[in-house]
Amino acid sequence: MNINNFDWRLVRSFLAALDQGSLLGAARALGATQPTMGRHIAELEAQLGVVLFERTGRGLLPTPTALQLAQAARAMDSAANQLARQVSGAEAGASGTVRITASQPVACYLLPPILARMRLALPEVQVELVASNAVSNLLRREADIAVRMTQPDQATLVVKRIAKITLSTYAHRDYLRRRGTPRQPLDLLQHDLVGADRDETIQRGMTAFGVPVTRESFVFRSDDLIAYWEAVRAGLGIGFVSDYMAATDKEVVAILPLIKVPPLPVWLTVHREIRTSRRIRAVYDFLAQALPRAL
Repeated sequence: MNINNFDWRLVRSFLAALDQGSLLGAARALGATQPTMGRHIAELEAQLGVVLFERTGRGLLPTPTALQLAQAARAMDSAANQLARQVSGAEAGASGTVRITASQPVACYLLPPILARMRLALPEVQVELVASNAVSNLLRREADIAVRMTQPDQATLVVKRIAKITLSTYAHRDYLRRRGTPRQPLDLLQHDLVGADRDETIQRGMTAFGVPVTRESFVFRSDDLIAYWEAVRAGLGIGFVSDYMAATDKEVVAILPLIKVPPLPVWLTVHREIRTSRRIRAVYDFLAQALPRAL
């Protein structure tokens, strides 16, 4: 193996697969995808010239070689984490409070595990998280950093498109057992639908892909995105949910792959003070790398 070409990221995937016992568990632990984990394990095996896991119906079974390498891999991972903390934390002088604003689903489901990892990397930084669907005004210092699905237009803000949120049609298994699974979009007209109250985006979108619905077609309506998600989880009906939220409940399953919901762009926005504030810069850089991986 050529050490100069070795991809150190593969070590994290290897350890996650070893600890979780499956590619799916490893993907959830690292905020990645199952195919990515599988590709990382295959690349590591190819670079080392050994077999690390036996694939079984119940998951991954580590080979004796994998168990022998685990101790060295953990030491390598620990050293890498220590280096990251020193570079982005103490040595960079990143300390103090950073106020982040994000929509309710992002703040409640996407950010917490990311912030838990950031706590290890930036131990001197405290976070204030504002869960709000309103576009906070960074110029008035209502927040230092904003995670938004719409692009701010203030010229004095630093705006970066970092990822996209994908959405699909979902329903709880209990609902599908009661009502059956729709096979084509028009079948939705015979089902209970979960929709928005004043926001007509879902209604317009369904009409656009050939399912003419009215406000009364939705048996449950709410503009609160958390209430909307919980309604789908409770089996009230079929709804359109971001894939990262649906991944938190294995009893909620995707249906109707023929329906292609346009993804939502994710914008990371910060005041220009990022150029002079080490703590804001450190948090901004961490989120810019962590959010795309989590999505």
